[in-house]
Amino acid sequence: MTYLEESQAAGREIFPDLARAWALFGIALVNVGVLSWPMMSSYHAAGATVSSIDEAAWFGVNALFLMKSYSLFSFMFGVGFAYQMQSAERRGVGFAGRYWRRIVGLLAFGALNIACFFIGDILVIYAVLGSILFLFRNASQKTLIVWGCIIYAIQILLVSAIALMMYLGVTFAPEEMVAVTEEFAVADAKALEIFGSAGFAETAAYRVSEYLSGFPFMIMFQGFGAFAFFLFGLAAVRSGIIARASATIWKPARRFALPVGLLLSSGGGWLLVDSHGMTDPRMLLGLVLVTIGSPFSTFGYLGVIAKWAEGTPGPVTVFFARGGTSSLTAYLMQGLIFSLLFTAYGFGYFASLTAAQTIGVAFLTALFSVAFVSLWRVKFQRGPMEAILRNWTYLGAR
Repeated sequence: MTYLEESQAAGREIFPDLARAWALFGIALVNVGVLSWPMMSSYHAAGATVSSIDEAAWFGVNALFLMKSYSLFSFMFGVGFAYQMQSAERRGVGFAGRYWRRIVGLLAFGALNIACFFIGDILVIYAVLGSILFLFRNASQKTLIVWGCIIYAIQILLVSAIALMMYLGVTFAPEEMVAVTEEFAVADAKALEIFGSAGFAETAAYRVSEYLSGFPFMIMFQGFGAFAFFLFGLAAVRSGIIARASATIWKPARRFALPVGLLLSSGGGWLLVDSHGMTDPRMLLGLVLVTIGSPFSTFGYLGVIAKWAEGTPGPVTVFFARGGTSSLTAYLMQGLIFSLLFTAYGFGYFASLTAAQTIGVAFLTALFSVAFVSLWRVKFQRGPMEAILRNWTYLGAR
């Protein structure tokens, strides 16, 4: 059975699968910055931006993908949650037990990802937030949208408050900020030591330690926004617009929301590139602008993807959509490739490539991961990681 035949038999549209594939590209381009250079400095590190091409590439990632790819990925998590509930209802089986097993499975994959591949894993956060999402399973479309807007507003306030605190610190307590800068430098030196010379076991221990210590900050910078998009994704299924690429809402999304989002994100992206690191208030102001612009850009991207999904899909569209059906496999594969490229027990390119080179590698990695799972799905019903997660979730039942 071909991908299109399978989708039609399952009542699934091509639109959501294309959205997942789109998100996977942006996630690779964003993640690589903290996998290839020390997390606290990223491309601000000496040697990362040695030319205007490097700055332009970094600006492009900030303007087009930062906080938007994960928003889109989070939106699709909410869509998937709704589809799981609908599937359980169609089959006349209980939803709660299977859902909680799936959450445990995500936690396990997240723990594996943190230890082996990626210090900034999102799966554990998704599992934690997914536990809260269960409370909204019977909420109305209006309730989901209202709560999503409130929670995203909290995300903006949190990032703005941190930016304000940084500005006040630099302005009124410069000595303390110098000490903070020195602490960041120590953290970067440790990352250079670990990823530049340590073996797998020591690197894994370092990743786990850094993840646990940084988890509260990840929740502050990503968690509220991710959960808001969980709710928006669930609402999109309730309203039916995610199943209709021709729905009227998608035209204003790409015509009006997208330009607003990209304008705000471009301003924020430039501040991020032009700043001098984490203690520069301009960097935090840039994050504020990107955070504000993210919902508009994400909504606009969904409008563009909806346009792409209209009509009879051609071979290229089918190829990428099929790759989007196995996003867990592709996401973990990206982490595996990056970990092999940028660690001492791999090829040892940590802090070696410029920003443009690193981003180029990330694009090729994203293309490979999506292509791999798309070709895999020609022969197999599910991606390898999806098959494992499904077998655990359903305990072998079909």
